[in-house]
Amino acid sequence: MLESLLKDLIAINSSSKEGANQAIEYCHQWLSGHDLPSRIIENNGYKMAVCEIGSGDQTVIFNGHVDVVSGKDEQFIPVELRDKIYGRGAADMKAGVAAMMCAVKELRNKPIGVKIQLQIVSDEEIGGFNCSGYLAEQGYRGDFVICSEPTQLGIALEAKGVIRLDIQIDGDPAHGSRPWEGVNAIEKAFEVHQKLLKLPFAKEASEFFPQPSINLAKITGGDVYNKVPEKCIMSYDIRYLPEQDHEEIIKQIENITDGEIIMNMFSKPLVTARDNPFILMLEPIVEKHTEDKAVFFGQHGSADTVFFANYGIPAIEFGPTGMNWHGDNEYVLPHSIHLYEKMLIDFAMKFSN
Repeated sequence: MLESLLKDLIAINSSSKEGANQAIEYCHQWLSGHDLPSRIIENNGYKMAVCEIGSGDQTVIFNGHVDVVSGKDEQFIPVELRDKIYGRGAADMKAGVAAMMCAVKELRNKPIGVKIQLQIVSDEEIGGFNCSGYLAEQGYRGDFVICSEPTQLGIALEAKGVIRLDIQIDGDPAHGSRPWEGVNAIEKAFEVHQKLLKLPFAKEASEFFPQPSINLAKITGGDVYNKVPEKCIMSYDIRYLPEQDHEEIIKQIENITDGEIIMNMFSKPLVTARDNPFILMLEPIVEKHTEDKAVFFGQHGSADTVFFANYGIPAIEFGPTGMNWHGDNEYVLPHSIHLYEKMLIDFAMKFSN
């Protein structure tokens, strides 16, 4: 059932809003068809399926997204080959969603002493603000959150914060045959970029991260060949460490340029304590099923966990084993999906002891 459900989800091209909404409708119908109390919530045209089971004073959120990045047509035809299931979204993260759906189905009539709220969303790949962000804002928060991103069955306790900014560099135009009479904004921008990479914040490390991530994502400048460019804009995606202060990072950048800095997006880092009671409950379950020590790590990228962490709720990324998400040969290991489902069931059952 689990693998069949995953293949059905992969076959839905959910790289657009319409396709992602179609995948949500499929999940809702599947849950309802198994006598689970699913309902559709819509915000700004994006759909979510929410299903809650169990009872108790605490609520654990199972959160997953069915939207995917774009892919080739053949990637939406699931292929099982040599103990791998290939397809767009196989790892990121329809496998995790399918396992959560099947886990909730298995837990439906069991005496669990906790409420499990399954949230299936449709816009994580474009920021998550319309779905998980909206749900958290509306009070669908719980006491602990598991996002089933592909983590190789490890537990991601941390995620870097995000700064997206533009630096607008001004030059002085001149004729292209006499560049010494002007100031080339592109060359000036290149010098700023080299200085930025050597700033103190760029060299710092933490327990889980050797350094921040600095990606010069876009650069625009100049308009014709025979003119010294008078303007250049560099667009950065900076992922900073949990111990760092984003305002201090901005100050350091301001000190190396006279250009205008335009902030486009900012989100806080995520940190869930290693000794959090929910983590201490989950750790031995992971070790039982993997027959190895639980792996704790930090994610360079961010996920929908951040929306819950903003309210002080412990949240982790924890999901099956896969590779090449967003790439041409994305796949997930079926064995890991079954292990993951069992871990989720065992974790929920711990509350009945």
